[in-house]
Amino acid sequence: MNERLSFSNQLVIGIMLFALFFGAGNLIFPASLGQNAGTALFFAVVGFLITGIGLPFLGTLAMGFSGSRSLQDLAGRVHPFYGIAFTVALYLTIGPFFALPRTGAVAYEIGIQPFVSESFAQTGLLLFTIVFFGITLWLSLNPTKIVDRVGKYLAPIIIIGLAILILAALFNPVGSFTGPTEAYQTNAFMTGFTEGYNTMDALASLVFGIIVIESIRRLGVTSTKGILKVTAKSGGIAVLFLGLIYAGVAYLGATTTEAFGIFDNGGPVLSTAADYYFGAMGLAVLGVVIIAACLTTAIGLTTATAEYFNTLFPSISYKAFVVFFIVITTIFANFGLSSIITYSIPVLLLLYPLAITLILLTFAAPLFGHQRWVFVAVTFVTFLISIVDGLKGFFGDAAPSWLASIVSVYDSILPFYGLGLGWLIPFLIIVVIGIVTARMTSTPTTAN
Repeated sequence: MNERLSFSNQLVIGIMLFALFFGAGNLIFPASLGQNAGTALFFAVVGFLITGIGLPFLGTLAMGFSGSRSLQDLAGRVHPFYGIAFTVALYLTIGPFFALPRTGAVAYEIGIQPFVSESFAQTGLLLFTIVFFGITLWLSLNPTKIVDRVGKYLAPIIIIGLAILILAALFNPVGSFTGPTEAYQTNAFMTGFTEGYNTMDALASLVFGIIVIESIRRLGVTSTKGILKVTAKSGGIAVLFLGLIYAGVAYLGATTTEAFGIFDNGGPVLSTAADYYFGAMGLAVLGVVIIAACLTTAIGLTTATAEYFNTLFPSISYKAFVVFFIVITTIFANFGLSSIITYSIPVLLLLYPLAITLILLTFAAPLFGHQRWVFVAVTFVTFLISIVDGLKGFFGDAAPSWLASIVSVYDSILPFYGLGLGWLIPFLIIVVIGIVTARMTSTPTTAN
């Protein structure tokens, strides 16, 4: 069987992966970063790109590298029960609880709300989300068409529309860069690094990676080596498009601060810039681009979530899960974008370190002989750190004294804890011990 794909097939898969990743948060956060980073834009963007596209790329590769046929299979290397619990939590997070409702809320607030009166805003959100997620429902009921529908038709709309806006900013900037805000004054790189977490793409990569791998298998590539090679090449195409657009949108944001001031989020940055350059027609084009971008992500998230729960509960049909999740998503989307973002923060602080360490363990596993105890130890320690961060994000300034005490201890004993990387040194120590013990005991290097 042919283990190679033509460049055209790799391009289609790469654009599909780009379109699946490029959705709601990917439009908001780079623009907001640019506004706040100002003259520190370069280092902030580099940090953002590492987590905004670097981690998702690694997550997609990890699925191909591991040979796992599902996220549950991969996470099950820690323990079968953990595999189910982590996978369910991740799917619900990037599915009906947070990321999926966010796609509809962002599409409305940027693409539609500028054209409706304030008194009609809530009713308009309800009507829009019914239509938006109704289309998502229809397109998600036939997932075998995802490559054609997403990769060939919707993604080019996103790329061309945003390219026009970014080129306008490059050749005729709204204004000059201003000084960075406080968060970017002392450590722009790490601020941008952690800002990239907000896209949720590292979490989504563990789901979208399966979609990509299955698409590659259907095209005739079945070996682990062949899948990994095609995934890397297709992922590289997605990374290129994502990187150019992220950097361009961040630049756009940085050039608007002087003229328009700093907005609460990146949505008004894009709509205001479109109105500045192209007037009402620009706003209309931007609305189409935003809705297309969010729709592609919504299709991918709905499809992946329904397929997983159908495998977990096969007595309930895939179509029934699609309908159920779309109904839940539509309800949550009507709480509004700000509420969705606020409630998602504690969950992301809990899940993100667990996802990152799982990705890194996947690549490091051959070095420590795939010893299960390394997976268990790293995950346990990471959980002890991330659960505290999640609670800290939940309580905010009203954190109880016992939680403040734990945070103080963590901050004093864990390097980089203040940067959100408290898990890094424990991870390295455990992996190094695993490598040493694997060599001492000559542990076989075959996966469990």
